[in-house]
Amino acid sequence: MFERYTERARRVIFFARYEASEYGSRYIDTEHLLLGLLREDPSLKMRFLGPDSSLEKIRAEIEKRITRGERFGTSVEVPLSEEAKKVLKLAAEEAERLGHGHIATEHMLLGMLQVDGSLAAQVLRSRTPNPSEIREQLAKTTGVPKARVQPRNSALPTLESFLAGLKWQKAEDLLPYFAANTQFVDVHGRQWNREEIEKEFVALFAPYAKKNAAYVLEQTIVDSGDAVVAMVLWKNAILASMERIWIHRMSVVLVRQREDWAIALMQVTPVQPA
Repeated sequence: MFERYTERARRVIFFARYEASEYGSRYIDTEHLLLGLLREDPSLKMRFLGPDSSLEKIRAEIEKRITRGERFGTSVEVPLSEEAKKVLKLAAEEAERLGHGHIATEHMLLGMLQVDGSLAAQVLRSRTPNPSEIREQLAKTTGVPKARVQPRNSALPTLESFLAGLKWQKAEDLLPYFAANTQFVDVHGRQWNREEIEKEFVALFAPYAKKNAAYVLEQTIVDSGDAVVAMVLWKNAILASMERIWIHRMSVVLVRQREDWAIALMQVTPVQPA
């Protein structure tokens, strides 16, 4: 279903599914798609939304209009609501209309605005130009435009998407984050290539998928136009073979690949508690 979607647009769906589970919704609805869209592509706010359009403000507005259910596990299948399906159908039509080969986040935004009565449309319409104005801006380019932002605003959200996804996405959803020639060095010092990562993904990343495992981005060491090196500190990433080592430091190198970023190297080292 999502073959024509860009990597970013696919991650919007993943984030929307996560939002639905957090709010205890048995369906992925338009408001979940909107929250996923803003999490994955902050540049949309700068280009098409008004000043009162931060993720936090929009989330607060949505929470005033919905009834929160009981949060459930990410292993539960959550289908798209009829309105959410309509958003994706309209996004595909917008891509066709503009002559774009792929369905991107901009097309999803246009789709949301056109589903009358949906919560996403209600929240957006006071903040966004009408669809024809957005469409006109997109038509002025030869492809889907990308905001010119510094790597700090583009590479790190990709890393954040991957790290957050370890708790609820499937291995096949996360493998595209890795470059073809990627290397992973686990906490024991063993090196893994991409093919090996694919075969042993669940075992390799099990410590970071645990319910109480939490991470914080410590610092960005390198932040150039083509590469970003970031340090991530994990807590409660406990391994049975190293029971006393519950803190890991993850060094990550991301490289630019066309309009997106990919993980070229990831190395994990144990941190002895003080």
